[in-house]
Amino acid sequence: MEWEADLIERMQAGLGNAEGFAKHFDFFGAETGLLLLVLIVMFCWKKEAGQKLVLIVACVNIWLPMIKSVVLRPRPYMEYPDRVKPLALSDKNASPMDVAAQGYSFPSMHSASVPAVYFSLAKEAKKSWLMIAAGVLTLLVGISRVAAGMHYPTDVLSGWILGFAVIGVFTLLDRYIHKEWLYHLILLISALPGLFYVRTADYYTALGCLSGAIAASRFERKYVNFENTQRIPAMIMRVLGALLIYLVVNKLLKLPFDSEFLAGTSLAALLVRTVRYALILFLIMGVYPKAFPLFEKGKPAG
Repeated sequence: MEWEADLIERMQAGLGNAEGFAKHFDFFGAETGLLLLVLIVMFCWKKEAGQKLVLIVACVNIWLPMIKSVVLRPRPYMEYPDRVKPLALSDKNASPMDVAAQGYSFPSMHSASVPAVYFSLAKEAKKSWLMIAAGVLTLLVGISRVAAGMHYPTDVLSGWILGFAVIGVFTLLDRYIHKEWLYHLILLISALPGLFYVRTADYYTALGCLSGAIAASRFERKYVNFENTQRIPAMIMRVLGALLIYLVVNKLLKLPFDSEFLAGTSLAALLVRTVRYALILFLIMGVYPKAFPLFEKGKPAG
């Protein structure tokens, strides 16, 4: 709608450092920021809460691309290239006009991911100040996505609604589904329809994360069963080690394939992406914690 483009244009012109503002808050709802949060929760605070957050993040990034690929709304800068600038691209290595890499506009996944994840975390921690922080962050991330030229205001509003809807879905599953295998099966089945029509990278990345996280949680409980730690050095080592695994393994798994193939939108290329992320999540969440006893040296925190 024209008024939305006018609003974005005014925001980009009126904010002194619109690009800095957009990129700063983009981090909290982007892959890297969410990965870091999940690792900190899982490895430094409460294992079960971290495992749950992984499922929430993955499902947001599966279900919303399924909606996006039905609505097919281009991003604002794609429809208004002379008026709106793209200040926070989803894939900085791809063309801004590459829909497969940059994704569609409606609804906003950042705007859905932030309330779904941060309010879930605040609920688990039972801290009122975290609830307030989650609300402020949800608002700022939503505004930043509009200022970045990546979403229309209605994309953000729908993202907020869907983010809370995701919390509702998981609340219902927690209340009524008590068998873990059935819980996981429902999530996987809900993701499968996208295989028939979604051709954007975000969906296949999240499908891999969901599959890998489910397999890892079952493997970890049976063969590893790591414990939470109160030692700050151990916490730091756990998170840094996981980030290193992510960077190295992701790079290694790309080596057998041509870069043009990996950047393509063929089903084969997208499924390779799914397998790659499934393996990464399985290694980080399932296998890597076997090394945690090596980090348990030093004085207890506090």
